[in-house]
Amino acid sequence: MTRLNLSFACEDYDRIRALRDGRVVPEGIDLNVIPLPVEETFYRQARYQEFDVSEMSLSTYLLTLDQPSPPFVALPVFPSRSFRHQSIYINTEAGISGPEDLRGRRVGLPEYQLTACVWQRGIMAEHHGVPVDSVRYYTGGLVQPGRIEKIDLDLPPEISVTPIGPDQTLSAMLAAGELDAVYCPGRPAGFGTDPRLGRLFPDFPQVERDYHRRTGIFPIMHTVVVRRSVYERHPWIARSLTKAFTQALEPAYADLAQRNALKVMLPWLEEHLAETLAALGPGYWDYGLEENRHVLETFSRYSAEQGLTARPRKAEEIVLGQADDGFLL
Repeated sequence: MTRLNLSFACEDYDRIRALRDGRVVPEGIDLNVIPLPVEETFYRQARYQEFDVSEMSLSTYLLTLDQPSPPFVALPVFPSRSFRHQSIYINTEAGISGPEDLRGRRVGLPEYQLTACVWQRGIMAEHHGVPVDSVRYYTGGLVQPGRIEKIDLDLPPEISVTPIGPDQTLSAMLAAGELDAVYCPGRPAGFGTDPRLGRLFPDFPQVERDYHRRTGIFPIMHTVVVRRSVYERHPWIARSLTKAFTQALEPAYADLAQRNALKVMLPWLEEHLAETLAALGPGYWDYGLEENRHVLETFSRYSAEQGLTARPRKAEEIVLGQADDGFLL
């Protein structure tokens, strides 16, 4: 039987590495793994559909589902997850002592539709009393000027989003007091050295553990998509790929637990891993539709509430899963 050649663009994550180095091989598929920075992968796939399979921002993918002919289907595979309380930054001279002080303030975002920012706005609205429309948003590059929204937005009039100038950055505006806060996945230039820059949640590890304990959510950032035209010609690849991605998690878990010779340059990795397992449980990075139903549906609700997507979707409408007879594992 001839094996199917597929290209796959993704960041060089530890949970993908076994697919790249050949320790895990998808059944019936020769997978050409192309390691790329996430920004490049997202741009090339969303704009040009260059790859058969790719990592994709969960927010961008949900936006494509509102198109008349959605170009992608998503596997229940989530290579990037992150708590985002830690990456809400404030100007320490703006008189902000807690989340509620952000109401009526000026908040910078790299892009309104960014997955991290959807989570941050949703969490602030649902858990901290900061409604999405109570803040004025300003979008642009965090450390480099010129960033623009990758996708055209059609937001409700009550949500205020203004692009910053072509030569401005969110980092400089935050330090200068032209912004009161920044929601982002990265870190503003000068953070850690400029006393004007701080975190909204200085005790973020405990805040994020408490959030997970209350909600059961470890936020999904990215999923894995397949070009719909490829999937429709070869529907069996969904099962094969998902099985392979799941198998590739095991060596990543094993490497974290390796104590004799540390594979990660963290001297107290064993203690950190034990704390993570105690807080999140042993399957904290599990793939699968049912395992992630609550996370997916919460994010979809946030996206709709924030004016990005037409309606909240059920998990079965977002990713392939057990409801697909040809996809049972």
